[in-house]
Amino acid sequence: MFSTVPAGTVENFLKPENKDMLIDILTYHVVSGKIMASDVVKVESAQSLMGQSIKVNVTGGKVMVNNASVVATDVAASNGAIHVIDAVIMSKQ
Repeated sequence: MFSTVPAGTVENFLKPENKDMLIDILTYHVVSGKIMASDVVKVESAQSLMGQSIKVNVTGGKVMVNNASVVATDVAASNGAIHVIDAVIMSKQ
């Protein structure tokens, strides 16, 4: 997934002075609760832990979140479920 971001971007995120930016990016990828794939197809957006909305679009059985395709769903985790996407998504903030 991080291979899709421009060269040097990840290194820039890891600098101490960019800690808040990294936290924003990571929490933008997380939604509170256990939301399974069967739930995702019923919504048009989801509220991220960052506080920004993530657009959800289902077309022809393909699920997109913002500009990323969902490539795996319902991966069990101790604190919920993981849905794997093929890109880093960024808020419009």
